[in-house]
Amino acid sequence: MVLENGKITNLMKFKIKAIAGDASFRKFYRVSINKKKKIIVFTQKEKFKNLVAYSAINSFLRKNKLLAPKLYDHNYKRGIIIIEDFGDLSYYNILKNNSNKLNIYKELVQQLIKIEKIKKKNKIRNILNKFYYIDVYSKKYLIEESNLFFDWYLPILFKKRKTIKIKSKAKKILAQIYKKLNFPNTCFVHRDYHAQNLMKVGKKVGLIDNQDALYGNPAYDLASLIDDVRIKTSNRLKKQIYEYYIEQGSNTYRNNSKEFLEDFNILSVQRSLKIIGIFSRLYKRDNKKEYLKFIPYAWRLLEKRMNSSTFLDLKKILDKNISKKTRNKTIYK
Repeated sequence: MVLENGKITNLMKFKIKAIAGDASFRKFYRVSINKKKKIIVFTQKEKFKNLVAYSAINSFLRKNKLLAPKLYDHNYKRGIIIIEDFGDLSYYNILKNNSNKLNIYKELVQQLIKIEKIKKKNKIRNILNKFYYIDVYSKKYLIEESNLFFDWYLPILFKKRKTIKIKSKAKKILAQIYKKLNFPNTCFVHRDYHAQNLMKVGKKVGLIDNQDALYGNPAYDLASLIDDVRIKTSNRLKKQIYEYYIEQGSNTYRNNSKEFLEDFNILSVQRSLKIIGIFSRLYKRDNKKEYLKFIPYAWRLLEKRMNSSTFLDLKKILDKNISKKTRNKTIYK
């Protein structure tokens, strides 16, 4: 199967079927030819991120002996890439249907430890035969992402004047919180390391949705995995996963356990704010209501991680303005 003038051509007959997508602008299609399957990724928006960055990071991961989709063909102008098919068995489905979740999470922690051992390389080749630069997860990024909460979620609840007032105060508080991060941005961070983006491929863990990867804080991906809004887990299980990571991971984290835990909590709070903002944007901008159901649990995660003196001022401003009843809402007018 090849691309000619942006069209799929092949001497053999093939079947093509649309498959469930994600929260991005991409559309996915499964192509079957003589029992061999490939995935077509198509996008008309954010082509650089969804095609160039995605395939470049995939290639970089593969060179580091990690399983990411292989690129078969592409037509950037038409917004198409053809990649390896990892099937439909995500770790999200495995966890949902398995009572012994800890052992499954241990497997995903081991995979995360492998990812974190990737040697830093700032520029990698892309499909346009140019260099793609892997950026650093700076405080500027953290602030931009947590701003999504104020720019998209608060306007659903309040009028413009109140939204601006809350945002102005909370932004200053968050900027001070992010300054407390202890570990440098030197670790390869997937940035969306949760069970739905991790595929069971034979005995291996396949990584998808890799386009947002950066070099950042080692606690970020762990926070994504443990505080996943799509899977409700007990506090006991969260603690067990965290302790397993500390036990199995770098000596640096064990020897600086207090600092690592602080970073974990800060980044989990940042991520929950970002997620509530993203799901609100999907609802308001893209008319995708299906993500609203995750907001109440995102709030529970946020509340859990704000339970320390680091977040006293942030907790105060959120508690003053957003009630428990509002946090549990999944329907908005």
